[in-house]
Amino acid sequence: MSTESKPSGSRLVEIDPEDRFREECGICAIFGHPEAANLAYLALYQLQHRGQESAGISSSDGVTVKTHKGMGLVNEIFGEAELRQLKGHMAIGHTRYSTAGDVSPLNAQPFYVECNKGSLAVAHNGNLTNGHALRQELEMSGSIFQATSDTEVIPHLMARSREPNLRHALRESLLRLEGAYSLALLSSGQIIVARDPRGFRPLAYGTMRHSGRDVHVFASETCAFDLVGAKYEWDVKPGEMVIVGEAGVFRQRFAPALALSQCVFEHVYFSRPDSIVFGRAVQESREALGRRLAQESPVAADYVVPVPDSGNAAAIGFSNESGIPFSNGLIRNHYVGRTFIEPKQSIRNFGVKLKLNPVRHIVEGKRIVLVDDSLIRGTTSRKIVGIMRDAGAREVHLRISCPPTIASCYYGVDTPDTSELIANRMSVEMIREHTGADSLAYLSLKGLKGAVADSGGQYCYSCYTAKYPTKLVHIDQLVQDYRMKNSLEDRFAWRSRRAQ
Repeated sequence: MSTESKPSGSRLVEIDPEDRFREECGICAIFGHPEAANLAYLALYQLQHRGQESAGISSSDGVTVKTHKGMGLVNEIFGEAELRQLKGHMAIGHTRYSTAGDVSPLNAQPFYVECNKGSLAVAHNGNLTNGHALRQELEMSGSIFQATSDTEVIPHLMARSREPNLRHALRESLLRLEGAYSLALLSSGQIIVARDPRGFRPLAYGTMRHSGRDVHVFASETCAFDLVGAKYEWDVKPGEMVIVGEAGVFRQRFAPALALSQCVFEHVYFSRPDSIVFGRAVQESREALGRRLAQESPVAADYVVPVPDSGNAAAIGFSNESGIPFSNGLIRNHYVGRTFIEPKQSIRNFGVKLKLNPVRHIVEGKRIVLVDDSLIRGTTSRKIVGIMRDAGAREVHLRISCPPTIASCYYGVDTPDTSELIANRMSVEMIREHTGADSLAYLSLKGLKGAVADSGGQYCYSCYTAKYPTKLVHIDQLVQDYRMKNSLEDRFAWRSRRAQ
C-alpha cells in the first residue's frame, strides 16, 4: 500500500529494521541445459533468503547474451514471458541484498556489458574492501560507471586488460581484488566461476543429466541443487576458477589459497538449514550450537521455545541436550511484508506481534528458555521477551546460539555500524536488563568453534572478535569520499584532492 492511500490518522511502520544482520547475495550458474534460464529461476527461488531487493538472470545460446532483472522478489520479476526471452543452454542468476551500493534498479545484477572481450554478464556475492579505491582509479582514467555497486569494477578491469583471452583477463582482474567474492561470469560461449583466495563466501558445484549429457550447476547453497535435481559434487576451492564450455569443465588456480576465512555466520544464521555449506550440513551445525549452549548455560525451565525460524535448529539441540521439552511457543506469520499500517489505538509491541504470536496455553505460567540465533541491537529481543510476558510466562531465559556481536562485517554482510551493536557498548548483564529477560547467556567463541568443527581455524569470526583477516581501508574515509564524489558542487574538489 502506498503512503498516499493510508487511512487518515494511521502510521506506516517498519518492522524492527536493522535489528538483524541482513543476508548478502545468492548466485547460481547453469551450463548444458536447453532451459538453463528456467533452472536458474528455480535455483534463485531456493536462494531467495539471501536477498529480497532485486534479482536477475542472464542467458546465452552460444551467440547472444540476454539479461532480464528487476527490483523485488524472484516471482515478481520473472514470468513465462520473461523466461521465454532468455533462450540458451547456459545462464547465470543473482538475488541481491545491498551490502555495497544503493538500493536501485541500476545495482540489480547480473551486470551486462559489451566490451573488447565480447558480451559479458557478471554476478557477485561478497564485498570488495578495495572496491571504492579501484573505482576511483578507474574513473580517474576515464571509466564511466552506471551503478554504485562494487561489482561493476570487475567488468571494467577486464575491459582494460591487455590479455586477449577471457580467462586470462579475468584472472588478471581478480588478482587486483581484495575482500570477499564468489562470482559467476557468462560470455556468449562459456561460464567462468571463481572464489576469493580466503573463501569467505560459499560456492558449490553439482551435476545432473539431461538427454544423455552432463549439466553443470553452481550455486551459493546446495538447497538450490535439490529443486533442480542436481547432485552436490564439491565446492569451488578458494583461489580457484572453474571454466565450463563445450569442451567440458576445467579447474584452475588463479591465486594461491590463503589462510581460510569462511564466514561462520553462514552456519549460525544465513544459510538454509537444508544446505551443505563449506562442506558441512548447516542443520548439523545449528543443532550442535544449541547442544553446546545448553552445556555452557543450563537453566531450570519447563519449555525450550525457538524464535522462528532461524532459532529452530539450535532450540532442538538445546532441548535434546538439556532434556527440557521443545515447544513451538511462538508462531511466525510468513505473510507480513516490510511495512504495515498500525491502527490508531496503540498496541504494545504491535510490530513484533504481527510477525510472532505466542501460544498462550504453552507459555502461560511456565518457565521458558527462549533460543535465538543472534542478538544485534536488542530491540527485537526486548519486544519478544515482552510479548512472552504478556502471554503469562512466569520466567523468560534468553539464550543466544553465538557469541556477542561486537563488530561490523566488511565481507559481504550488511551490518549496523559498530556503535549500534548492543554488545559493543553494554555488558551481558546490562543487555539482560535491557531485554527484560530473567537471565541471558551467549554461546562462547570456543563453543561456536566446536559446534562448526573448526579445528584448523578455517572460519572468520571478525564480527565476534573485531580481528579482521584482511587489510581494511578506513571505512569512514571511504564513505566521506563517496558522498563527496556524488555531490555535484564538490565533484571538482574531490577529483583534485584524489589527484594530489
